Amino acid sequence: MSTATSTSPSGPPARVLVVDDDPTVAEVVTGYLRRAGHDVHHAADGPTALEAARRLDPDLVVLDLMLPGIDGLEVCRRLRADRPVPVIMLTARGDEDDRISGLELGADDYVTKPFSPRELVLRVECVLRRSRTAATEPGPLRPAGAGIQLDPRTRRAAKNGRELTLTLREFDLLAYFLTRPGRAHGREELMRDVWGWDFGDLSTVTVHVRRLRAKIEDDPAAPRLIQTVWGVGYRFEAAGEGVPR
Repeated sequence: MSTATSTSPSGPPARVLVVDDDPTVAEVVTGYLRRAGHDVHHAADGPTALEAARRLDPDLVVLDLMLPGIDGLEVCRRLRADRPVPVIMLTARGDEDDRISGLELGADDYVTKPFSPRELVLRVECVLRRSRTAATEPGPLRPAGAGIQLDPRTRRAAKNGRELTLTLREFDLLAYFLTRPGRAHGREELMRDVWGWDFGDLSTVTVHVRRLRAKIEDDPAAPRLIQTVWGVGYRFEAAGEGVPR
C-alpha cells in the first residue's frame, strides 16, 4: 500500500468514519481522506465503531471486516439496521464469501487489501457523489402496473403503499431500471452507470439485483419485474409481464 503527499478534493467535505484495527492502514486511509478535504474519524474495534457512528452520524463508513470485539459483518448489519449510511468494506484478497456476505447486508462497495489509497478515495467520493444527487433529481417515479413509487429527492420508495428499506445502491439501481423499462442492461453497463466504475467485480451487481428482487418482487424466486435476459443481463418490465426468469 503506497502513500502520497496530496489528494485533490472532488466534492464537498463529508464526515467519514474509518473502522480498522491495523494502525498503519488506519493512518494511511485517514490521512488520504483528510487530504481530500473530509472530516475523518477513526475507530479500532466493533463496539467503538458503533458508538462513534451513533455519536457522529457519519456520511459514510469505511469498514474493515476483520475487527476485534464485534466483527465487521455484524457492525455492517447494525449500521444498516439504524439508517441507510453508505458503507465501503475493506476485505482481504480471496475472502469472496465475506465480500458477498457484506454486500448482502447492504454494503455499497468494497476494496480488496492490499489496495491503493488513491483508489479508495476515488471510491469514497463516488459513493458520496451518488448519495448527494437526490436534491437535483426529478420527482416521484410511478411506473404503470408495478405498484412502485420512488422519490429521488427524498430517497424514499414504496410498493403498493408499503415503504421499502433500500440501501444507496439498491435505490439507485431501482431508479435506473424504472427510468429505462423494457430495455436489456448488461452487468458491465450497470456497473458503469449505477456504480460509476468501468471495472470491478460484476458479482456486486448480481448480489444487488438479488437483494432488490427480494424487496420488490411478489415471488423473488420467480421474478416478474426484474427479469434475467440470458447472455445479456437484466430487463425491468414495469407491468410485470412476460415469462418469469
